[in-house]
Amino acid sequence: MTSGSEPRPAKPVRASHVTLSQLMQPEHSNLAGDVHGGWIMQLADEAGALAAMRHAQRRVVTVAIDTMRFHTPIRIGDLVTLEAEVTYAGRTSMETRVSVTAENPITGQRSRTNTAYLVYVALDDRGRPTAVPGLIAESDEEAHRMRAAEERQAYRLARKAEEPEGEP
Repeated sequence: MTSGSEPRPAKPVRASHVTLSQLMQPEHSNLAGDVHGGWIMQLADEAGALAAMRHAQRRVVTVAIDTMRFHTPIRIGDLVTLEAEVTYAGRTSMETRVSVTAENPITGQRSRTNTAYLVYVALDDRGRPTAVPGLIAESDEEAHRMRAAEERQAYRLARKAEEPEGEP
């Protein structure tokens, strides 16, 4: 097996696409009776990690949850669907976009409840960061998302450079 540090052939965005669905149960609720935001964050992290693993064909670790916006509440009994794909691939890191939709399975009414951007680093067999394939946009929308992701990555790196030494 190779060390994983050499560049790997680029892959299209669609190769990383993952869909997860789960029916929301009472154990997923918060004190207000809606689905707990932390539960949705966990599902988003799982979907994002799977998309990153699919792209890198390696284990990954979560580096950051860059953005997580809750647009509407999710109710107990809703079918939650998470669509995830890689939107940025650097040398060892990847950003994934996770879109969350809630559907009332009785009425069929759907609403987009969340969008999240998460960052992962691929690991080699020794647990060290390793190279990931580049990313290929196949549509104008994918190209736009990749440009926006590159801007977010530049912002993250600039903020990281501003952090005091020793601060995580």
